[in-house]
Amino acid sequence: MKLSGKLAVVLLSCIVLRGCVGSHPKPSCRYPPSQWCRSLEIAIECKVQKQCMEVKAIRPIQAVPPVSVTLYYESMCPSCRVFITQQLFPTWTMLQDIMAITLVPFGNTKIPSVNPVFACQHGQPECRGNMIEACVIHLTGNNLAFHIIYCMESSADVLSAAQPCLQLYAPSVSWSAVDSCVKGGLGYQLMEANAAMTRALNPTHKQVPWVTFNGEYTVAHEDKAMSSLFHLVCQLYKGVKPAACTGASVRLSRS
Repeated sequence: MKLSGKLAVVLLSCIVLRGCVGSHPKPSCRYPPSQWCRSLEIAIECKVQKQCMEVKAIRPIQAVPPVSVTLYYESMCPSCRVFITQQLFPTWTMLQDIMAITLVPFGNTKIPSVNPVFACQHGQPECRGNMIEACVIHLTGNNLAFHIIYCMESSADVLSAAQPCLQLYAPSVSWSAVDSCVKGGLGYQLMEANAAMTRALNPTHKQVPWVTFNGEYTVAHEDKAMSSLFHLVCQLYKGVKPAACTGASVRLSRS
């Protein structure tokens, strides 16, 4: 018997025998018993939130990995900025419990063999933007950095927005730390690491934005990601879908 079936049996027994908590009437809702503990909203609607909390406390923990989404991009690429601001960040905001984001600012950047200076598709300002974002990721971590990078990419001027966006979302990180990273050897090392990640792609990236899911790229996934990343992440997640994916209505009473 699958875990969801076992959970339903335990929950039904708990309610019928009143063995978990106090006396409760048999729930009546539009969801089958196997779905009652799927989300807080469903549990509330079915009037079994207390039982669900009790059952979840004793059931084994399921280790279902989140959907790994890796974006290879450039800080001033128009298509990349649209994808970040209109697909990736809004989707992550709603589904961050089931998806993990990795940002790799490099894209089509070149490193000439004669002069070890990065040559970016949209000029030197983009090279600086890429390095600022790489340093922000290194100094603040992926999740916090994503807020800062979204703030930058949704602004009219990516570079001018960098410092105020950092101060807004990571006030404990000084701009001087980012500036030192960009101007020192650390920033160059971070960009070399991003270059290595980009070059290791299989198949080789043909444009940016380039998105992989759980380390793999397919044309079908790319097409879906560009039109509705939200639905694609919900589809790829192997665990119990969150309420946002299932479209479960939220009915919260005053009690």
